[in-house]
Amino acid sequence: MKFNRFILPVVLLFVPLCISAEIIDSLYNRANSFRERYSTKYYNGISSIDSIEKTDLFWYLTQTPRGMEFLIIDATGKETRSAFDQQRVALLLTNFEDLKEIKPYNLPFRSLVFNQSIDTLKFRIEEFDYTIALKEYSISREPVRNEQNRYWGSFQRENANRKVKSPDGKKEAYISEGNIWVIDLTTEEVKKLSNDGSDYEYYSSDIYWSPDSRKIVSCKYRPGGDRKLQLVSSSPKDQHQPKIFSYDYPKPGDALPIRYPVLFIPDEDKQVTFEVPNVEQQYSLGRINWNENSEYFTFHFNRRGHQQYVVYSGDIKGKLYPIVDERADTFIYYNKISTNWLKNGEELLWLSERDGWSHLYLYDVPSGKVKKQITRGEWVVKEVIRVDEATRTVLIKACGMNKGEDPYLEKFYKVSLDNGELIALTQENANHSVTFSSDYKYMVDSYSRVDKEPSIVVRFVADGTVIYRPVNQPDISEAVATGWSVPEVFTAKGRDGITDIWGVIIRPANFDPKKKYPVIEYIYAGPHDSHVPKSFSMIHRSSELSELGFITVMIDGMGTANRSKAFHDVCWQNLKDAGFPDRIKWIKSAAEKYPEMDITNVGIYGTSAGGQNAMGALLFYPQFYKVAVASSGCHDNRMDKMWWNEQWMGYPVGKHYAESSNVVNAHLLEGQLMLILGELDNNVDPSSTLQVVDELINHNKEFEFVMLPGAGHTDGGKYGERKRRDFFVKHILKEKTPDWNN
Repeated sequence: MKFNRFILPVVLLFVPLCISAEIIDSLYNRANSFRERYSTKYYNGISSIDSIEKTDLFWYLTQTPRGMEFLIIDATGKETRSAFDQQRVALLLTNFEDLKEIKPYNLPFRSLVFNQSIDTLKFRIEEFDYTIALKEYSISREPVRNEQNRYWGSFQRENANRKVKSPDGKKEAYISEGNIWVIDLTTEEVKKLSNDGSDYEYYSSDIYWSPDSRKIVSCKYRPGGDRKLQLVSSSPKDQHQPKIFSYDYPKPGDALPIRYPVLFIPDEDKQVTFEVPNVEQQYSLGRINWNENSEYFTFHFNRRGHQQYVVYSGDIKGKLYPIVDERADTFIYYNKISTNWLKNGEELLWLSERDGWSHLYLYDVPSGKVKKQITRGEWVVKEVIRVDEATRTVLIKACGMNKGEDPYLEKFYKVSLDNGELIALTQENANHSVTFSSDYKYMVDSYSRVDKEPSIVVRFVADGTVIYRPVNQPDISEAVATGWSVPEVFTAKGRDGITDIWGVIIRPANFDPKKKYPVIEYIYAGPHDSHVPKSFSMIHRSSELSELGFITVMIDGMGTANRSKAFHDVCWQNLKDAGFPDRIKWIKSAAEKYPEMDITNVGIYGTSAGGQNAMGALLFYPQFYKVAVASSGCHDNRMDKMWWNEQWMGYPVGKHYAESSNVVNAHLLEGQLMLILGELDNNVDPSSTLQVVDELINHNKEFEFVMLPGAGHTDGGKYGERKRRDFFVKHILKEKTPDWNN
C-alpha cells in the first residue's frame, strides 16, 4: 500500500505534461497546415497581370475552384474570357519528354506574352522559351539565350571590344588602352581622341554620342578601394572539400571610384573638361543624357554623405550649370529621385521633400529656377507614373491625401502641370494596384486593404470612371466559413502623443477572446520604405506563427519612409532607434483595448535590418521585449554594404555607428536571444553576426546560435522557421516543444 500511495502522485505529475504535449502538437499542426487550409480557398483575385501591347486587352492569372486560370479582360468589349484553352496547352507540353504530368489548371508558368493579334503565346519554363500558335495549337521551343550579366566595378573587362555606334551609323567609338578612339566606318580611318588615359585612370566604356553624331561624352575613371567579401562554403553539393567565394563589397568609409565627365568633338580634335565642384567627394556621378538639339548634356552628381544632390548641364565650352541643387541637413533619399524632361529638355519635373513632404516641382532648365511647385500639402507623391506633354498632365501614385484613412494607402491621381489641379482616379478607401493599357486609355484597378478583400474594376484613365466590373469578383467566403479571420488594422499615437502610428494585428484562426495570448512582433524598420502590408492577403508573414497561440503584430514606427520628412528623419545616424518608442506605445495601446493581449513577455523577430532591430530590442528596450530571434542581421553598420548604410548613417563614419552597433552593445543583452545565420550570405557580411557571437561569449552571455551551411541571406528557411517557433514556444509559452528526432 505504501508503494501505491507514492506511485499515484508521480503518475499525476505526468498528466499535465502529456496533455500539454498533445496541445502543442495540435498547435504545430495548425501552423504547418495554415497555408494549405486557407490559401487555396481564395478565388478570383489577381495573381499576375499585364496589358497586351497595342490593344485594349489585359491578361491575368487567378485562382478558381478548379485551379489557376489565365483570363483576358477586354476593356472596350467589357467582358472577361479565357485567355486560351489550358487543356490543349497542357497536352502540347506533354510532347516534351522532360515535361510530364502537366495539369491544365496548374501550368508550370505564371507569366506570358501575347502578340497583338492574340494568336501567338510565349512563355518560359526553366531553361526553355516556348511559342504556341493559338489558331492551330502548335508548339515550338528553343533554349533560353545566355544573357551575360555586367557587374559594376569591372571596368577594364567592360572596355574590351565594346564599340558604340553613332546615331547616324557612320562612326563607332570605343576604349583601348584606357583611351577613347573613333573609327569612321566609311573610310575606316581611326582617330585617337584622348591621350591622358592609363591603367590607373582611364576612360570607361559608357560612351554617349550626341543626337547629331558630332560629339561624345565619356567619363574618365579612377578606381577606388578593392574590398572583398570572402565566404567559405563548408558543404558544397558538387565536391567534398570547401569552396571559397569572393565578392566586391564596399563598406561604409571605404574609398570609392571617381568619375570626371569629358566631352570630345572628333571633327575638331577637341577635348573639353569640366570642373565639377566637390568632385573628389562624390558618391556617384552618372545618368548622362544629351538634349535633343545636341547643345548640352546633363548628369547627376550625388555628393558622398547624401546631403547634396545636383543635376548639372554641361555645354561644349566646358561650362557647368546646376539645374537642381538639392540639399538636406539629414539625408536626401536619392533612391526616390526621378527626372522627367519636358519641352525638349527645357523643363524638368523634379520630386523633392524640401517642404517636408514629397512633392513635384517644375524647373526651368536654362535658368535652373523653379517655375512652380506642382503639388503641395501634408501627403506624399510616391511615384511619377507618366508625363503627358500633349495634355500637360502627370499620372502619379500618392499616399495620405484623404484624412481619416490609412496614410500609407496608395492611390492614383492626374495632375495638371499648369495649375496643379488634381483629379482622383481611384477614390475608394483602399490600397490600389493598377495596370495601365499600353496607350494609357484604360487601367485595371484591383483595390483592397489588409482587412478588406479586393474588388476588380476597369477605369478610364482620363477621369477614373469605372466602365466595367467583372462578374467574378474576389471571393473569400469559403475560407471564412472554415475558420479564417481577417487581420485588424490598428492605429495609436506615437512617442510624441500626436502622430498616428499604423500597424496590423493578426489573431489565431481559433481565437477565443476569453483567453490570454502572448504578443510577438515581426519587425523590419529598414528606413528605405514602410513595411506593414496594406493589400489583402490570406497569409501574412506572421499568420502561421499566430496559430501556435500568439497574437502577432506588425508596425511602422517613426524612422521609416512614406510619411513626412520629419517622420523619416528619426532614423538619421540613429538606426538603433528603429521606431521602438512608437512600437512600444502602439502595443501598449492595443493591449489596453484588447485585454486578451498579454504583453508581460513580448517576443520579436526579424531578418536583415529586421535582424539588427530584433536583437536591438533586447539590448536597448529589455524592460519590454523579452525574447528575440534575429536572422541575417546587419548588427554593425560599419560591417555592412556601403550603399545602404551610408544612406541612413551618413559619411564620414563616426561614433554614431558604434552607438547603434549590436556588437559594441552586446554586453547589454537581457532576455532570450537566438541568432540565425547563413554561411554564404553575400548581402550582409556573416562576420556581422559572428562578431556579435564573439562579444556575447566574451561577456559570458547565454544565447542560441544556428548556422546554416550553404544558405545565403535568409530568415532560416524551413529549418530556421522550426527553430524560431520552438524558441518562442519554449521561452514565451513556457511549453515543451516536440521531439523532432523521434
